[in-house]
Amino acid sequence: MLSPFPCQIQKEEYGRHLFIGLDVSLEKTAICVVNEHGKFVTESQVASDPEALSGFADTLPGTPAIIGLDAGPLSQWLHRGLTEAGLDVVLMETRQVKSALKSMPIKTDRRAAEGIARLLHIGWFRPVHCKSASAQEGRALLGARKAIQQGMIALEMSLRGLLRNFRLEVGAISRGRYNTRVRELVETNAMLEAATVPRCQIPRCVAPRIGQSGTRSSRPCEG
Repeated sequence: MLSPFPCQIQKEEYGRHLFIGLDVSLEKTAICVVNEHGKFVTESQVASDPEALSGFADTLPGTPAIIGLDAGPLSQWLHRGLTEAGLDVVLMETRQVKSALKSMPIKTDRRAAEGIARLLHIGWFRPVHCKSASAQEGRALLGARKAIQQGMIALEMSLRGLLRNFRLEVGAISRGRYNTRVRELVETNAMLEAATVPRCQIPRCVAPRIGQSGTRSSRPCEG
């Protein structure tokens, strides 16, 4: 029968090594260390930075077998930095970790770090793939491009709504003629012209940059 947690760790592979659990927040990371017998070794709190975490690992009275942290906003950055420092790091599936720790009577960062260390010790976790830096950068670029496009659509709709209050209808029109049509509608009203014309110039400045970001995002990224 297959185990529901295919990444169970055979503790014998690590010998007399240490299991380190990290509970990461924006500023600080709570750390708990247990040995291969499941006994508590030490705990601490350091800055949420790969250099600070690897520096703490160097001070331990033993060799880190594996370091675990659940997936979150800083997790992939920390995973990459700790891996580059030569440490064995695993991202743990967040829902499974929360399910395992929900029975804790008192939930604190220290207790969460200890729970993660215990999960590492018994091998009861699911790993999560850590995307490469180039893949994360590509995703960030696509997200920014989508946000700009949504902003331009919202701007156009707000202009249509503004003009509709004065019974001025832009109607169904191509994007290339949109600015010209708006200018035609407001040319006899100085106040409306002052309210709409500057907003019409925004898409003309932003559109070329969207095209540039689309060209960059089309380049293949390593996963």
